[in-house]
Amino acid sequence: MLEVTQAITEKDATALELKKKIINHTARIGVIGLGYVGLPLAVEKGKVGFPVLGFDINGEKVAKVNAGDNYIGDVKDEELKELAEKRILRATTDFSRLAECDVIIICVPTPLTVTRDPDISYMKASADEIAKYIRPGQLITLESTTYPGTTEEVILPILESSGLKVGKDFFLAFSPERVDPGNKRFSTKNTSKVVGGVTPYCLEISYTLYTQTIVNVVPVSSPGAAELTKVFENTYRAINIALVNEMMLLCDRMGLDVWEIVDAAATKPFGIHTFYPGPGVGGHCIPIDPFYLTWKAREYDFHTRFIELAGEINVEVSYYVVNKIYRALNQNKKAMKDADILVLGVAYKKDIDDVRESPALIIMERLRKEGANITYHDPYIPVIEPHGGSIMHLESQALTPERMAAADCVLIITDHSCIDYNQVVAHAQLVVDTRNATKKVREMREKIYKI
Repeated sequence: MLEVTQAITEKDATALELKKKIINHTARIGVIGLGYVGLPLAVEKGKVGFPVLGFDINGEKVAKVNAGDNYIGDVKDEELKELAEKRILRATTDFSRLAECDVIIICVPTPLTVTRDPDISYMKASADEIAKYIRPGQLITLESTTYPGTTEEVILPILESSGLKVGKDFFLAFSPERVDPGNKRFSTKNTSKVVGGVTPYCLEISYTLYTQTIVNVVPVSSPGAAELTKVFENTYRAINIALVNEMMLLCDRMGLDVWEIVDAAATKPFGIHTFYPGPGVGGHCIPIDPFYLTWKAREYDFHTRFIELAGEINVEVSYYVVNKIYRALNQNKKAMKDADILVLGVAYKKDIDDVRESPALIIMERLRKEGANITYHDPYIPVIEPHGGSIMHLESQALTPERMAAADCVLIITDHSCIDYNQVVAHAQLVVDTRNATKKVREMREKIYKI
């Protein structure tokens, strides 16, 4: 592992003063973007005594933070409330206050355009705001997932347009977020953090920052190395999910149970890491990050065929789910046209309140276009708003025996732990299970169609 050289000396007054502020926890931390990444990060910094100022264009989020009103599942209500009451953590929509911050961390979304190209407009807008108010003695770190080269090729020129020099007047690094919403074992604090600085001083100062709140910080040689590390991690997951999804498609043809096979293979104590099939991939990383990498690879006349094939398979499985519902309804002498389909779970993974890139939205829209009547139940998602021009406004329905019995098909897309699947199978006419949520159900299994 790369070692961080302690290169800053008494001669380097700007760098030394900033490093001392960080070590003493007197540095004011600014966090741009108070979402699933930014708010937990702001809370972690505040918990160890750093004064934190959050920035967001959403006035409602800002008001909630200042009131100590939590809206992120991975943040503890009492911790945010205490930080807000003590005014350790504050939030604002006034970006001129960036000048007050010694450290500025960018945690804004990095989605894809409609043509599957990287959309770094939020990052660039953040850098533009920072450049207006940047001053000597500030550290800027980028945490938003992006393609290799963004920090030095896009963000750095914007910041240096101020006339200040990186590594001398201000310091710049990339340290990708590794947030896993709903994970009870790994939090911001105990998840290893990769960081790469533009210069040795940038690395030393940013490494010092992250070691204040994170158990294990892993320095790498450059921002580009850190950027590629992040997209590689999620591309690895996307490819392995695609592999098991393709196995699922084959097992369906062969009349075998893919869940049985995966579980049996998982008993091998070496040489295999278990991934499970599903209705598609969702969230802020896996459906997006591989496309950032394939886009950048084309600049080098390199085509990431393996990665692109994985993306195709993971898209294909959503069509397979719709086809499975067709077949299940047909076997029960029902048509898709005007079928009443009740979807259980629309979050992109179990036990969280996040629908970003959820395969449920894609599948529900395709079923609607096939003529089905769609309703849903999700205890974490009370409302689905129109998404990319595809999904209608829908509200979560109560999961009553009467509602389940009235549906022609109950479709399990997200396997929330709080749902009693024995009761679902008992009351439903037909269940299509895309997550093996009904694994432990013993009675009336003839109603269940697993992918």
